[in-house]
Amino acid sequence: MDWQDLRRSDNIEDRRGDDSGGGLGGIGVPTLGGAGHLGLGAIIVLGLIGWALGIDPRVLIGGAEMIENGQSSQSGSQLSETSTADATQNQSQAGTPSDQTGQFVAAVLAETEDVWSQVLPAQKGIQYEPPHLVLYSGQTYSGCGGAQAAMGPFYCPLDKKVYLDTSFFEDMKERYGGGGEFAYAYVIAHEVGHHIQDQLGILGKAEAAEQQADTSAERNAISVRIELMADCLAGVWAANARSKYHNFDQSDVEKAVATAQAIGDDRLQEAAQGYVVPDSFTHGTAAQRVQWLNTGLRAGTIDSCNTFAQ
Repeated sequence: MDWQDLRRSDNIEDRRGDDSGGGLGGIGVPTLGGAGHLGLGAIIVLGLIGWALGIDPRVLIGGAEMIENGQSSQSGSQLSETSTADATQNQSQAGTPSDQTGQFVAAVLAETEDVWSQVLPAQKGIQYEPPHLVLYSGQTYSGCGGAQAAMGPFYCPLDKKVYLDTSFFEDMKERYGGGGEFAYAYVIAHEVGHHIQDQLGILGKAEAAEQQADTSAERNAISVRIELMADCLAGVWAANARSKYHNFDQSDVEKAVATAQAIGDDRLQEAAQGYVVPDSFTHGTAAQRVQWLNTGLRAGTIDSCNTFAQ
């Protein structure tokens, strides 16, 4: 992937090296709109822990959400005060980072901004409002609660920000498809895809549907559709970016596909415990993730990503 000639976004907060963690303790698993959608790495980490210990991962996930809900009610004022203090502390770090990794993230984020600022108005008549992206190391605060590196990248609709500890890129190299620059870009684009869903009002509707669901299997099915749509929207971004910039080729796409396969729920469960539990899926199977990424790549349209119609 050629990214060096792309402009750099300044919608970035670089909190790397700030160990304050926003003053929030505990597990602090963030959710999307309170609906229980974990970050890209959170389901992986909790799932592996659960399956390794012989515990149903849904118990760990449910407990994490209960802890988060309790924290949000008890520490709302603390979060507000701490966030203000930390925002002041990190003011000098706002804007484009100077290091190589920060430059890469800023370039990819700028490309998503340039693409979606054209695609969203043209296809949906909605002005694109770009999210901010927070780079951090170890732990930090978010509008959805505490953030930790083990959760992986995630989007918080309450503050309209994407959170990324770039150590996740190293995990991708070692465990999830082998990594590669376009695979990293796919991860960022997936989280920006959640922001697109937020602007379209889809996340709010999904949260309402989950609250009305009678079983965890029904709630998980909604989560799967949300995640697969984000994969598809990442493909839409890629299709339009390729047409506009011509800065990646099929070999780059194959690396992103390898990542999508590696983080499928079935692959992760099979590797961890030797069998799969479809009702516990929250992000989709390897085949589904590849299918929807490719759907977005081929069509290049938001309407092609209606996973709820399938």
